[in-house]
Amino acid sequence: MDKSFTKKLYEEHHAKRRAPGFSILKEERGNLFASVIGKDKNVLDIGCRDGALTKFFIEGNNVTGGDVDAIALRKAGELGIEAIEMDLYGDWEELEGRKFDVIVAGEVLEHLFFPEKIVEKVRDHLNSDGVFVGSVPNAFSFKNRIKYLFGVKKNTPLSDPTHINHFSRGEIMELLSRYFTSVYALPLGRFSVLDKFWPGMFSFDLVFVCKNNFKAK
Repeated sequence: MDKSFTKKLYEEHHAKRRAPGFSILKEERGNLFASVIGKDKNVLDIGCRDGALTKFFIEGNNVTGGDVDAIALRKAGELGIEAIEMDLYGDWEELEGRKFDVIVAGEVLEHLFFPEKIVEKVRDHLNSDGVFVGSVPNAFSFKNRIKYLFGVKKNTPLSDPTHINHFSRGEIMELLSRYFTSVYALPLGRFSVLDKFWPGMFSFDLVFVCKNNFKAK
């Protein structure tokens, strides 16, 4: 995909539909990401936008943030991170030869035409004991399924025109399990406590954690 198109698309989308510092379940996701990442890590945050979530795990870590939206990225750079303008669809030449302890992708994979290709790149840029942590909207929660039944997409992941893929819990687990041997998902949202009874039905958002004991290529 042409980088100039992607760049313009997301700069306009973020400016019109995303208030500065906005992030879905920001406090909940940010604190959870920080607890998974820990301290003294070399971290890459892809699709970091203006750093709304990045700021939760900056302290005690060396963080690099990447995004195609140069306007939002300048804000992220003000947090003191290394900010790199990059198109995830590209060949990641900006990161050639670099490996990370943790790679973060918060609400990113649903925006991609071929998310498996990005997951493969993530795997290849992780250290041997690295961790891939991120999240996707739970497009097929019980609440969303009821809305779809009646032809309603308002306030569901389908209402965002930049969402190319729509994941269920099973689908995101299957995708990540192609590249990692240890994958687990954590439910987030007001009714997530009920998710233990029917996994994937009562979570608003799905946080995933993948260990880098990856399968041989």
